[in-house]
Amino acid sequence: MTPVEQRAEGAGPFTTRLTWQPPGGGTAVWESRPARRRGVLTAGPSGAPAGRSVSGDDRALGRLRRLNAIAAIAFVLGGALFAAGAGVAQVGSGDATTCASIYFAGGLFFNTGGYASLLQVVNAPRHEPGGEGRLFTRAWRWWSYEPGRVDWLSTFILFAGTLVFAVDLLDSFLQGLSVQQVNRLIWAPDVVGCLLFLISGHLGFVEICHRAWPCLRRRDLGWWIVAVNQLGSVLFMVSALAAYTRPATGSLVNADIANWGTFLGAACFSLAGVLQLYERP
Repeated sequence: MTPVEQRAEGAGPFTTRLTWQPPGGGTAVWESRPARRRGVLTAGPSGAPAGRSVSGDDRALGRLRRLNAIAAIAFVLGGALFAAGAGVAQVGSGDATTCASIYFAGGLFFNTGGYASLLQVVNAPRHEPGGEGRLFTRAWRWWSYEPGRVDWLSTFILFAGTLVFAVDLLDSFLQGLSVQQVNRLIWAPDVVGCLLFLISGHLGFVEICHRAWPCLRRRDLGWWIVAVNQLGSVLFMVSALAAYTRPATGSLVNADIANWGTFLGAACFSLAGVLQLYERP
């Protein structure tokens, strides 16, 4: 007897929730984020409160726990260093090289967190086609190409954003740049990186809300992580726009907004990293 699928939900080409009847009866529900982040799906008899079914591969779940910790701690430290860099820039207690060095160190942690997040998706427990409400794990992989999965696309774009930020941070060490060069080599990659972060965050909402627009789920830890990260991305974008150098004057649009936007946005990413420590398999 094969399972009977009752409903598939999602947005556009992405399926983010499946509900079906396993051969043994009852109902099973697979949701993308709980399955990949915590290794669980909801299963229970018909008319009864749902229980939790966990993948039986303890070794694979152990690897995912370590990946989750690496990603979370990396974002906590990266956000803390970005906040420190913005603080130094705001109070004027260091030269441009000092600020660039602090930001660059924070960027390395963001790169680490972005790649670890992608590895979580690549090696996450999968819904077993034709199974009885179980998850299975594949052999360890360092990379995959799965643009048809919203979780993969979200984390890939996030990782790409951290790499674009790395270009911006490396260019910030250059000396003697003209205003046009500053805007092209430093400001433009900053804006592109912020845009990629915003797209990644929106796809995170798509995964959780099972629709194309955001929702409100105040009791869902995953929702809070995505929401806090998205707020940080918005603040980063505000900071980037305020950091544009006017060609006529050679000054920033608003240095205070640029520094405070970076500081508060970085604090959001650190907070989301702390929350992520509790969303583990």
